[in-house]
Amino acid sequence: MRHSTEQQNTMASLILQIFFLAVILATSQGSPLSYYPLQIHLLRSKWGSGGHHIPGMSCLSWRLAVETNNVIGWSTVPEECEDYVGHYMLGSQYREDSAVITDEAFAHAKTFKLAGDGKDIWVFDVDETTLSNLPYYAKHGFGAEPYNSTAFNQWVFTGEALALPESLKLYRNLLSIGIKVVFLTGRTEDQRAVTSNNLKDAGYHIWEKLILKSSSYSGKTAVFYKSSERAKLEKKGYRIIGNIGDQWSDLLGTSVGNRTFKLPDPMYYIS
Repeated sequence: MRHSTEQQNTMASLILQIFFLAVILATSQGSPLSYYPLQIHLLRSKWGSGGHHIPGMSCLSWRLAVETNNVIGWSTVPEECEDYVGHYMLGSQYREDSAVITDEAFAHAKTFKLAGDGKDIWVFDVDETTLSNLPYYAKHGFGAEPYNSTAFNQWVFTGEALALPESLKLYRNLLSIGIKVVFLTGRTEDQRAVTSNNLKDAGYHIWEKLILKSSSYSGKTAVFYKSSERAKLEKKGYRIIGNIGDQWSDLLGTSVGNRTFKLPDPMYYIS
């Protein structure tokens, strides 16, 4: 059953307080990787002791299908899964899932003998990969509300997105072994300054390139845009050791790199 608007606002306010408290605690300890936002409930199978189905159980299956790219082209999170997705994103499971992926990504990176010419790079997406927009989505139904570009862009221009701790750890580890970082984002050129400042404020202080979407890609899919930009990098002599993003459109297409890594994101779909 849908909550009333007043109940939704109250819940959003509460989870935002929890989220920011967790970030403050992590930062105060000097290691944001050691703390996770408070888990609200376990993501358990929702069946009663007598074997009776409890509404909401199918949301876990829906999320699995989304993450494996079997459910595509969807525009909003199913209404009945709003609370489930919110609990997942603000609970510990999201962080644990992300950590498994970023740890595997670094293990992959360490297998390479770098050329030492500064051309070995790792491609990072930005939104829900390096920067987390959870404070925004917590106020907008965790993807259950239709996407509002005006509202989201207003949020982007605040420059208040937080680092995804697991991605920040991967970023630092890659730099430590000599792999340079390229940020390739669907954000537009008019958001360059705020995105650059937001990345630096979140802990991403240096990079080889920050690529934003130019007007020449208007009407083109994210797969086309990102494939084209990665191909340009390769033509300049860069070798893409790895490529990480929260959307399949970050990872499909051409010039995807030696290996790709998909971070969880059941809140939205980009083609």
